[in-house]
Amino acid sequence: MSIIATSFCSRAQYIFSGKIEYERKVNVHAQLDEMDDNEWMQKMKANIPKFNSSYFDLAFDASKTCYKPGREVEGQMKMMFGNGPATENTVYTDVTKGTVKSQKSVYEQKFLVEDSTHHLQWKEKEEIRNIAGHPCHKAVATICDSVVVVAFYAEDIPVSGGPEMFGGLPGMILELAVPRLHTTWVADKISQDAPPATDFVIPEKGKKVTQAQMMGTLKDSFKDWGKMANRNMWWTYL
Repeated sequence: MSIIATSFCSRAQYIFSGKIEYERKVNVHAQLDEMDDNEWMQKMKANIPKFNSSYFDLAFDASKTCYKPGREVEGQMKMMFGNGPATENTVYTDVTKGTVKSQKSVYEQKFLVEDSTHHLQWKEKEEIRNIAGHPCHKAVATICDSVVVVAFYAEDIPVSGGPEMFGGLPGMILELAVPRLHTTWVADKISQDAPPATDFVIPEKGKKVTQAQMMGTLKDSFKDWGKMANRNMWWTYL
């Protein structure tokens, strides 16, 4: 086999552009268990599904990614307490420059975050699992001082991206879990069709802030929210 043919075969196993659909699944019952355990709460749990699913799409090429709300689930229960944090985030990441632009709606407030990408101290683990037909390596990091994040990334999709603002690994994150939020994101469909330019456009309405400025504003807003305050801040960080 010629050198050119060998090089082509070697590159053919990698995916440098496409679109990923993630199912985000939230354990609603577990979230309710962290709130006041009273008769009203138990009745609510008895009348709602244990899990709430929603879908998000991530378009990507070698230099950028764009994460947006995806298809709606017919008959799906709306999340409690209105338009909470991270229910409809859109995130554009310039992988080459290490910058991010994200429109985030948090209850009645809307922000346009422009900042550098998250710089997490990922720790590689030995576990490997197959996700959507791709072997994925495990890595673990911590956000907000004590909240563990577990990721599985695919080296054969060598783009440093993933759901929300997460990335920084030598491959695309196809599964993400934040146990303290009782939430997982798992890739269920991966298309290798090159995304059109329109897939990388996000809305630019909202108060322009850095991530730190937004977190400071919301920390003050949530100070009287009791047990939900920290959880809302963790969701906002995503």
